[in-house]
Amino acid sequence: MKNFLHSAYKWSNSWTGTIVIVLFVIFFVAQAFRIPSGSMKDSLLIGDHLFAKKFAYGIPMPYIPFIEVSIMPWSDSLKLVDGDTPKRGDIVIFRYPGNIKQHFVKRCVALPGDELFVADKNLFIHFREGDAWIEKHYKDGYEIALFDGKLWVKNPYMKEHPGIHHDPKIVNNGTFPMPIFFMNPITVEKNHYFMMGDNRDHSNDSRFWGSVPYENIEGTPWFIYFSIDKNWEIRWDRIGKTPTDLEQEPYLKKAIEEREREDKEYYGLT
Repeated sequence: MKNFLHSAYKWSNSWTGTIVIVLFVIFFVAQAFRIPSGSMKDSLLIGDHLFAKKFAYGIPMPYIPFIEVSIMPWSDSLKLVDGDTPKRGDIVIFRYPGNIKQHFVKRCVALPGDELFVADKNLFIHFREGDAWIEKHYKDGYEIALFDGKLWVKNPYMKEHPGIHHDPKIVNNGTFPMPIFFMNPITVEKNHYFMMGDNRDHSNDSRFWGSVPYENIEGTPWFIYFSIDKNWEIRWDRIGKTPTDLEQEPYLKKAIEEREREDKEYYGLT
């Protein structure tokens, strides 16, 4: 046993061992991602660098970093091993259905069988568990509407995830895409998940291109290992924090202040 451990130690310190260990971690445990857009403000910010938990929803098909080539090019599958599925409210990293080489980060708002629609920017969901379940779980602090003989919860995630918000400057004047304001009722397909950005009026998400297949799902954000704003100032207070941490004060307050400051600069306000 002692000889085996010594040999394993020597191998792990070799170039071959180091490369194999690093690739194993990237393929199956954790992978680094950078938030490139503001679609998840105020929960995740542009310049947040995070580690993704790759095993949160099964094991995705390993792809070689940077060139995004599958290690099994003969297979069309994006999932190596099935596992857990996203829960409502989870922040999910997935391969964009329109281009699997591109990763998106959004919040899962609806599961297979859930029904939803958008009216005047507000998200309404009829959960697949039915009216009795909705009345039991959403009776306090939530607004429930009756439509088409069913109960629909209005904006069910804003209470628990305060980073979700709308931009009052985005109005329905024919300039902006209609799904921001109104979307007809749909039922989420089997093995698919409906994703939306927390920055609701500035997010390219399932309202525009449909729900995400389970096999496209890669993982979930684990924690921030580095964060820098557009002025190249390091956000020290965000480093080491999980998405759940960042929804608490004072982190959320600082994120809102940063967004409002950027908005004023963009719109030329004082």
